[in-house]
Amino acid sequence: MKLVECVPNFSEGRDRSIIDAITAEIERTEGVKLLDVDPGKATNRTVVTFIGSPESAKRAAFRAIKRASELIDMSKHQGAHARMGATDVCPFIPVSELTMADCVQLARELGEEVARELSIPVYLYEEAATRPERRNLATIRSGEYEGLASKLEDPDWRPDFGEPVFNARSGATVIGAREFLIAYNINLNTRRALLARKIANTIREKGRPVRDEQGNFVYDAEGEKVMEPGIFEYCKATGWYIDEYQCAQVTMNLTNYHVTPVHIVLERVRELAIEYGVVVTGSELVGLIPKQAMLDAGIYYLQKQEACAGVTEEELIRVAIRSMGLDQLTPFDPRLKIIEYCFQQDVLVARTIREFTNETSSDSPAPGGGSVAALAGALSAALSAMVANLTFPKKKFKEVQPLMDEVALEAQKIKNFCLTAIDHDTAAFNKLMSAFALPKNTEEENTLRERSFQEATREAIRVPLSVLEQVPVLLELAEKVVRHGNPNSLSDAGVATLMARASALGTYYNVLINLAGISDPDYSRDMAEKAEQLKDSVEHKAHEIEQIVSGRLKEQLPGQK
Repeated sequence: MKLVECVPNFSEGRDRSIIDAITAEIERTEGVKLLDVDPGKATNRTVVTFIGSPESAKRAAFRAIKRASELIDMSKHQGAHARMGATDVCPFIPVSELTMADCVQLARELGEEVARELSIPVYLYEEAATRPERRNLATIRSGEYEGLASKLEDPDWRPDFGEPVFNARSGATVIGAREFLIAYNINLNTRRALLARKIANTIREKGRPVRDEQGNFVYDAEGEKVMEPGIFEYCKATGWYIDEYQCAQVTMNLTNYHVTPVHIVLERVRELAIEYGVVVTGSELVGLIPKQAMLDAGIYYLQKQEACAGVTEEELIRVAIRSMGLDQLTPFDPRLKIIEYCFQQDVLVARTIREFTNETSSDSPAPGGGSVAALAGALSAALSAMVANLTFPKKKFKEVQPLMDEVALEAQKIKNFCLTAIDHDTAAFNKLMSAFALPKNTEEENTLRERSFQEATREAIRVPLSVLEQVPVLLELAEKVVRHGNPNSLSDAGVATLMARASALGTYYNVLINLAGISDPDYSRDMAEKAEQLKDSVEHKAHEIEQIVSGRLKEQLPGQK
């Protein structure tokens, strides 16, 4: 599922009625979920966090910005935090199935709409910035609201969207795209904050001041302290003592977990702590974390144990929690701490087999063949992962351990993809039915209905086609476990092949039946050709693997040797 996080900051932290009116605009937007509202009286600022599909998140952000412009008068605003607008900053953060480029596009679309509809000057920052000097939020916000009128007169500070005209009531808004920020603390078995700060200074990107032989700070020609760079990029850290926990912590913000993973930082801190005679006793996550960060950690620790990392998502997360000591101070509930899980609805994949098949067998047209075909793909992946996991620990298969680890990891990824597609297929069908139900009394309504129908039909094609595109990989995995896996599980590997073939045929049928509703003949022809080529190649490969499986199974029959 495509998910984006949005964290708008509003210049009101004292009047709860205003805050509630703004967040109500977010809550009433379909397709988003409000996760957190954090007002600050001293700063007179509220940080709001919500998550949703890209279009829904953009819609919710605009509604909230519009409401803030109606309720907040910046000419009367006072607060401890730097600010320049009623909606001061509004970043988009990719969570799942989205790239940073997608978020940049969202930021620019929202910026253009805010400037056009609300007459608020908009600047773009971080990854969405149009100039290098505008990447830094502090640089854009320098001079704050009070200096904005004169800033807009400077040609170098013409807004990215909107006219350089001072909006006295709303100020200006900064919109952008950035990576997910993980607030993370590492617990030490000491109360000495000094030791925590020493470790923090070593790992943080900024580094630590250089000292001479006498222990004095070294300064450069401009009188600034000379710094020794730290170990990790995208890491801001310090140390403190928390009376509530009776321990010191290395506290940090990790602003790009893809480059600087949480678990790698933890392991380095464990090494540094030993040098100071200190032990890491656990760690603490403040706020939410992306699922991928937890999965990466689980894989890392299993591979350190020389165990197969191609296990279920749930097991990887359990391994990560225990290995990182995330439950040392307080319980760690993945449903509350992993951002994707916070957005999960009542999905088909959460039901039992009986519930799913009962729903499928009812008079409701969805879930239907598309969802069942996706399930077949998931079952194929699951069986290949099972055979790989049964092969990996056996000493006599030591030579193929790396291959089995690779197979299991890839199979788990595709399994999760296909499971998600079960719900996506049903959602696409429901969207198609909603388009059918739109009124068609006027020419305008007919045009809107047809456009909605075409968009929904393309989505109903995209979902099964995306599963069909995974089937060749499923067959590659099945062939690897057929040829190199534990022979005692040969029949399971064979069924993995059959399930992949069934998934291919089922998704192919679903692509064809939906193509009948497409008005663009070129698109219809291209999609039909692509689907047929995939189906034909799958049929050919599946037949090859089935011949191998049947032959080897027959060889095991009495009297065949």
